[in-house]
Amino acid sequence: MKYKNRKKAIILLADGTIFYGKAVGGKEGSAFGEVCFNTGMTGYQEIFTDPSYYGQLMVTTNAHIGNYGTNREEIESEGIKISGLICRNFSYQYSRPAADDSLEAFLDRNNLLAISDVDTRALVNYIRDHGAMNAVISTEVDDIEALKKQLAEVPDMNGLELASKVSTKEPYFVGDENALYRISALDIGIKKNILRNLAKRDCYIKVFPYDATFAEMQEFNPDGYFISNGPGDPQPLTSAIEVTKQVIKADTPLFGICLGHQVLALANGISTYKMHHGHRGINHPIMNLLTGKGEITSQNHGFAINREEAEAHPDIEITHVHLNDYTAAGIRMKDKPVFSVQYHPEASPGPHDASYLFDQFIETIKTHKPQTV
Repeated sequence: MKYKNRKKAIILLADGTIFYGKAVGGKEGSAFGEVCFNTGMTGYQEIFTDPSYYGQLMVTTNAHIGNYGTNREEIESEGIKISGLICRNFSYQYSRPAADDSLEAFLDRNNLLAISDVDTRALVNYIRDHGAMNAVISTEVDDIEALKKQLAEVPDMNGLELASKVSTKEPYFVGDENALYRISALDIGIKKNILRNLAKRDCYIKVFPYDATFAEMQEFNPDGYFISNGPGDPQPLTSAIEVTKQVIKADTPLFGICLGHQVLALANGISTYKMHHGHRGINHPIMNLLTGKGEITSQNHGFAINREEAEAHPDIEITHVHLNDYTAAGIRMKDKPVFSVQYHPEASPGPHDASYLFDQFIETIKTHKPQTV
C-alpha cells in the first residue's frame, strides 16, 4: 500500500448527514459542491474533465477508480471540472498500456481533493432517496461545526449560472478552414469530443464565449449554429436564450445538446426545473419517437424541460423520451431547422446509437442550404 496512514475524511451533507472515508494520497483540506453520482463503469477521466460537472462533488458508483490510469488524449476540457471525488476503492497502480500517467498524479496536478473507502452504495442510495444537495468533503474531521457554517454559505445549484466559469474567454477555431460547412458554436461548457465529431464531418467551427451576441456569431457566415452542453441552471442564461431566439427567427439550422437543449426550450417559452437527483451515467435508455428505435446513451444533467409544456406547444414536437422516467429527451421545431437532445451523442456508449444526430445536423444544413452541397 502506497499510503499506509492516510488521513481520515468525511462527507458532510447539507442536511447534516455524515459519511466516512479516507483521503486519497497525501492531499488535505476541504472541497464544496453539489453531491451527485455517476453510474458509468468506465470513463472517469472524461467525467472529471466534463465542464457540465463544474462545481459538483462526484460519487462514482463503480467500485474501482484509477485502475486504467489516464491518457492526455481523453480529456474533455482544459483541466478537471469537478470540485471533488468520492469513491469506494482508489487504485494507485494502473495496468492499461495506453495510459500515460496514474489517476493520482492527474488529480495532484489539478489540485483536486479525493476521498476513498466510502460506502458509496449507501451514499448513492441516500442521494436517490433525499435528492442531490450541497456537501463538503474534508480531512478536517475535528471541527464539524465550522464545516457546517462554511457549507451553509455555498450557493444552491437551483438558479446558479455557471457557464461563465467554464466558457472560453476568446473565440477560437476548430477544424479545416476549407471544410464544406461552417458552424458557429456557443460555448456554455462545450466538450472537446463534440467539436471533434463536427470537424470530422467536414465542418469548420468557430467557438464563441457564452455571452457572444447573435451578430458576432453571424459574422462568421455560418451554415448552422450549435448550442453546447454545460453546467448549472439554464434559466439565468439570458444571453444564450436571446441568441437562440434570433437563430430561430433567422430560420438557420441549429443543434443543441444538454444545456443547449434546455436553452432551446426556454427560448420557446418552455420552462425548466431542477431534477431530484438528475441523470448521470452511460447506460440511459432513450426511445426515438420518430423511428421507434431505442438508444443507449450517456447523460449528465440535473435539470430537465417541462414535458407537459412541450407537448402543448404548437411549434414543438417531442422526438425522444427517457424510458426510465419519461422525461423529454429531445425536441424539434415543426417548421424550423432546429432540434436538440438532452443527452451526449458524442460519448457513444451504445457504442454508436446516437452518433446519427451529428449526421442529422449536417443533413439539415444540406436540406436547408442546398448550395453548400
